[in-house]
Amino acid sequence: MLSVKNLCASVDDKQILRGINLEVRAGEVHAIMGPNGSGKSTLASVLAGNEKFTVTDGSVEFMGRNLLELSIEDRARMGLFLGFQYPVEIPGVTMANFMKMAVNEQRKFRGEEPLSAGAFLRMMREKSAVVELDSKLTNRAVNEGFSGGEKKKNEIFQMAMLEPKLAVLDETDSGLDIDALRIVATGVTKLHTNENATIVITHYQRLLDYIVPDYVHVLYKGRIIYTGDKTLALKLEKEGYDWLINDYKE
Repeated sequence: MLSVKNLCASVDDKQILRGINLEVRAGEVHAIMGPNGSGKSTLASVLAGNEKFTVTDGSVEFMGRNLLELSIEDRARMGLFLGFQYPVEIPGVTMANFMKMAVNEQRKFRGEEPLSAGAFLRMMREKSAVVELDSKLTNRAVNEGFSGGEKKKNEIFQMAMLEPKLAVLDETDSGLDIDALRIVATGVTKLHTNENATIVITHYQRLLDYIVPDYVHVLYKGRIIYTGDKTLALKLEKEGYDWLINDYKE
């Protein structure tokens, strides 16, 4: 599904990613952990197509196509979803209108007819239940006045509506209390199937109690320096990164 080879990227002439290699297959959950400043959010941004970052080397293939040649919009239409660490507000645009436009754009890309008003409303009710999102929020402007937990629930609601092939979740657990974390993480798990894949970027093992990864990667100084199974996250929580970093040689 996703094949990243020797990916290098910079911002403002500062090299951040220094040769990322990553293979993600359908049905898999990958967790990416690492110290602050290691390049985790940069990797998510580059995959999503953030024009702030410049790819200087390497290749990324998604669903058999060269991802780096695609616009941000086409990446999304193909089924790449980015869950933001800090979801933005969009004043004046209701959640319902925002999601109707997004869903129908995706359907148009696939050559499908737009959803009728009734079918769309039924879909919204069904998907909002996945993350226990208050139906009143869907009639408000996107994220405007939402609490931190509501914004993160709203992100996963959008993911449920769009049914992406690959979801990249950038610190979805950031700022969540225990109950909101459980609801958001359980929602992500409910949406996972053998036909899609998830990349979870996190600092904390607690999220991985709910979203159980097949692989855990440690990112440091722009490279994946170690890969293990779900038990690696437990060890990192207990012992930190020093045991890996001290042995790492560039």
